[in-house]
Amino acid sequence: MSSERIAFSIEQSVARIVLANPANRNAIDRSFILEFAAAAMECAAAAELTAIVLSARGDWFCAGGDLRAFLAHRDTIGDYVRSLAEMFHAAVLALRRATAPVIAVVGGTAAGAGFSLACGADLVVASTAARFVSAYTSSGLTPDGGGTFFLPHIVGRRTAFDLMATNPVLSAEEAKALGIVSRVVAPEALEAAAEALVAQLAAQPPGAVAGLKALLRRGEDAELSAQLRAEVDSIARLAASPTTLARLEQFLTRKAR
Repeated sequence: MSSERIAFSIEQSVARIVLANPANRNAIDRSFILEFAAAAMECAAAAELTAIVLSARGDWFCAGGDLRAFLAHRDTIGDYVRSLAEMFHAAVLALRRATAPVIAVVGGTAAGAGFSLACGADLVVASTAARFVSAYTSSGLTPDGGGTFFLPHIVGRRTAFDLMATNPVLSAEEAKALGIVSRVVAPEALEAAAEALVAQLAAQPPGAVAGLKALLRRGEDAELSAQLRAEVDSIARLAASPTTLARLEQFLTRKAR
């Protein structure tokens, strides 16, 4: 399956979800969400998978929400952002349910929801050119995509608060030191490193890696679902505030210069 926002395929028990809109920095809009959710749900239904590879075309892994699309729905922005977040979270939960591990392959910048996607992966392979930033609060928003669940589990609550409140841009090596990234390689070695990891996982005895994923996530699903609902409520409420709307307009004006 290939489409405007997402390229999706399953071959030899490996699913590949490619963010395929580099002209818009793989930003998340309604079309993205619909295609991403469809791919994620197909992965969740495919019990034979040995790996799910999440990668992107272009210099950006994902810039997060498409702020222009947000402002195009100014009169109903709260409802618009709520519907996007709910669909996005359905995809996040589908990837969580999938038996195969999710490998995020990050060659560029992962910001906003892109940062949340990386945090939610089971493994992250990044090039030295990759950058990671939460970015939500600088736009007057709070995280979605499970970022407020995944990041504290990786780095601890205090460090997670710092990263999400002050929005430092982390290099791949800095993200690895914090546990956000699993492996760092040179840009020219990124694809080969990801494929070597896919092959290594596939070579394990059947059921072992899937069982490990299930054990490591045991008992967390109810907590994650509740946190995702709280994230939806928070980002939808803040998106509709006059202060945030003004902040989004200022941000886009600066980018246009």
